[in-house]
Amino acid sequence: MTKILVADDETDLEVLIRQKFRQKIREQHYQFVFAINGNDAIKKIQEQPDIAMILSDINMPEMDGLTLLSRISEMSPLTKTVMVSAYGDMDNIRTAMNRGAFDFVTKPVNFDDLEVTMEKTIRHVNQLKDTMKAIKENNILKMYVDQNVLQFMNTREFETSLIANETIEASVAFIDICGFTSISEKEPPDVVVKMLNNYFDLIVKEVINQEGIIDKFMGDCVMAVYKGKFSLDRAVDSALAIRRKINSLPTELSFTPKVSIGINQGEMISGNIGSATLRRLDYTVIGDIVNTAQRLQNTAAPEQIIINKTAYEKIKSSFKCEWVGEVSLKNKTSPVVIYNVVE
Repeated sequence: MTKILVADDETDLEVLIRQKFRQKIREQHYQFVFAINGNDAIKKIQEQPDIAMILSDINMPEMDGLTLLSRISEMSPLTKTVMVSAYGDMDNIRTAMNRGAFDFVTKPVNFDDLEVTMEKTIRHVNQLKDTMKAIKENNILKMYVDQNVLQFMNTREFETSLIANETIEASVAFIDICGFTSISEKEPPDVVVKMLNNYFDLIVKEVINQEGIIDKFMGDCVMAVYKGKFSLDRAVDSALAIRRKINSLPTELSFTPKVSIGINQGEMISGNIGSATLRRLDYTVIGDIVNTAQRLQNTAAPEQIIINKTAYEKIKSSFKCEWVGEVSLKNKTSPVVIYNVVE
């Protein structure tokens, strides 16, 4: 849905727009916000920064359309303005175009022409947003990736490596923030995202400390993969460190953070999984070992690090574990004995 601000002191225009675009409004294609002058428009933009485009009259009391146009360019450069005025305002229209107006339509308004102009403007705004997103993602990539790696990504060797699949011996951990859904249902989005990102940042640091790889973020859960020698030991070490760090965090907004973790080790397929049509491919791991790790995490209570008996036999001389019991896991014909890693 595109949010459009209409700034015009003629209240008749609001009635006409609501009538002419009633179907698009009902279908939630457009949402209109109305202002009676430039000052009112500025207030509405500050209250609703997701406004994508503006239809503005030139001659308005208190603040005219040309002044409003200058202010908008400073406040919200991605928001585009279409000026709506009479033929007699051609000098003003030229001034408006020189100040950055995207287009103009004349009064009396031809609503078919207005809709074509609006759709053209919306497409342009969306293209600008996509471009800004791509630039932002590229800058983020540069923050985390060495320049030599970026150069390698442009080579044929890199393209070939993307389609290389293999079977590897590794460990995988699923680390879930317990009960975080309750916060997301009560608090504003900005608060929820900030809290979750803080928890994730702490988790990521401990995974990296044990040479693990963050495979993906899944809602309020992190999937981490540990390759190479002693992968299971390193996975458990990072899980213990994560539990300690999370437990040391203060209660925030009546939420006390805890983690539940499931870990498994064995052979898994590593490859570029996804849809080439959508250009969305993730280099990830799949297989029964991965699925079992996630199901082990689902059985874990807050503060538990759950492993199966096979993993327990491999690490029992290095870590203190307690027997939990037998559980039934999806797609497993027999109950699975599980242990909690204590320290």
